[in-house]
Formats: sequence, structure tokens, C-alpha cells
Amino acid sequence: MNPVLTEKEVETAAKKATEVLYGDNIEDFKIRTLLSFPTEQNREAWDAQVTFLLDGLQYTVDLLINEKDGQITNARLIDRMVPL
Repeated sequence: MNPVLTEKEVETAAKKATEVLYGDNIEDFKIRTLLSFPTEQNREAWDAQVTFLLDGLQYTVDLLINEKDGQITNARLIDRMVPL
């Protein structure tokens, strides 16, 4: 896989992983928070919190994406709710 160095590349990798996990009929995909992991000075990965709509529900998912190869090393569902 390709390196993930910019916010746009993170968004592409995160959306691809989300579609694999939840299907490709997701809507309104957004990166809510994007942090360097473990620190800004020594970044090895990106910690991306994303939100999207699926079947009338809003999902928030946290993804840990390796910078050097774009692999997802951790994905967890944070919240699923009826959108406000």
C-alpha cells in the first residue's frame, strides 16, 4: 500500500476502510478529528475520528492508520445515534 502523508490521503484511506467495514452506501463522510500518533514530533500513524450516515443513523468511528503504508491497525466504533 502507499504511504499516507497528507490529510487528503488520510481521508481517502479512512473512507476506503469505512466502506470495507460498513458497506459502500455510506453518506456524508467527514473526518471529525485528525491527530498524529504517538506524537506530532514522532509520527508513525494517524488517529482519525470519522463520522458518516448509514441507514438514517450517524456513526462515529476511530481509525489508526499507519503513515508508511496506509494500513489500518485499529478500528473501533465510538458511537451510533440518530442524528440531531
